Amino acid sequence: MIVIDETAARRLVSPANAIDAMDMAFREVSRGQARNFPVVRERLLPGPDVYGIKAGGDLAIGLLGLKIGGYWTGNRARGLTNHQSTTVLTDPETGCPTALVSSNHLTGLRTAAACAIGIRELARPDARVLALIGTGGQAAHHLEAALLVRPFDRILVANRDRARAEELAASFAGRLPVEVVDAEIAARSADVLITLTTAREPVVQAGWVRPGTHICAMGADTAGKQELDPAILLGGAVWVDDWAQASALGECQHALAHGLTRESIRGTLSDVLEGKAPRRAHAGEITVFDCTGMGIQDLAIAAWAVRAVDSDAGTEAGSTIHRIDLAR
Repeated sequence: MIVIDETAARRLVSPANAIDAMDMAFREVSRGQARNFPVVRERLLPGPDVYGIKAGGDLAIGLLGLKIGGYWTGNRARGLTNHQSTTVLTDPETGCPTALVSSNHLTGLRTAAACAIGIRELARPDARVLALIGTGGQAAHHLEAALLVRPFDRILVANRDRARAEELAASFAGRLPVEVVDAEIAARSADVLITLTTAREPVVQAGWVRPGTHICAMGADTAGKQELDPAILLGGAVWVDDWAQASALGECQHALAHGLTRESIRGTLSDVLEGKAPRRAHAGEITVFDCTGMGIQDLAIAAWAVRAVDSDAGTEAGSTIHRIDLAR
């Protein structure tokens, strides 16, 4: 069994690699090769922390496993990232574990890559203003990935804690200008809007979103979470990564009470990639990608890291890759 620690995982998979891995994973879902198993997502009562399990498989390529982890609100004060997760890959023929992969960084990469694919496929070709609401641990990944698929020339970031937004902007100093604004200005200015918060009520109102905007709703991945006014989904064109998850855990869970149905959405991003679902109908359409994160994404990016081990120089200080003989 290969064990890949967090530092090694960062070296083994790039943002461009992640986009390629997610493109493959989405296509495999559309082709019926890959499956996502039901998600376990539970709050660790009485506190706000969340623990979950995402699992799936693609037996056609020998992929099977699960990711365990969640969100611990007190970790930042401990010097840790709030998101903590680990992926276990298993041999589909024997059930024996083949890899244990630290997945904090990889989760950020795969989430951002899925968002970037949504931008690539659904945003207007002339989109130039990118806005991000929510500047936590995954925000930098989303900016990096979005810039790989569109030549944005203006970037806006917003967070209820302005200092956190300024910290993110400063991290890009010298590379590209990032403006710190409030959420309303971000939404009103955006050609592409990424929401990446832990909110449980709308942080974006329908009246703030101008025609032609593409929204990547990335934060709602648990029952009760919500970032968007349901009117945005009802008045726009909606795609999801997985309907069962989106309707229970994503933005769609709230829009259902106002009349959204499975039949009224355009389809899945997987089917868009395979030509089975339409893209945006016209330049003035408001489009929404409701992304809750699929288990097959976690397996695909962990498998990419494992495949990269053989060509890895392994020179970075503090980086560790172990090989454990479980038969001994």
